[in-house]
Amino acid sequence: MNILAKKIEPLAIDVYFTEDALHVVLADGREISVPLQWFPRLLHATPEQRARWELIGDGIGIHWPLVDEDIEVESLLATR
Repeated sequence: MNILAKKIEPLAIDVYFTEDALHVVLADGREISVPLQWFPRLLHATPEQRARWELIGDGIGIHWPLVDEDIEVESLLATR
């Protein structure tokens, strides 16, 4: 049997922070949490700067215009 699997691109729908982590909620229900230390610009940003994020390309990435930071969702999933 030949089964073709369609790759589903992970898309972000929400972002929030805890004291030491960045959390990204995906459209498929998963949530990614990574250490805030991985992103020095976000680590040193104010809560107001962190709160000003926008989705890139319907959720393939996240952009923080006030600190000039861009993160691709797939890169968060690829880190181990």
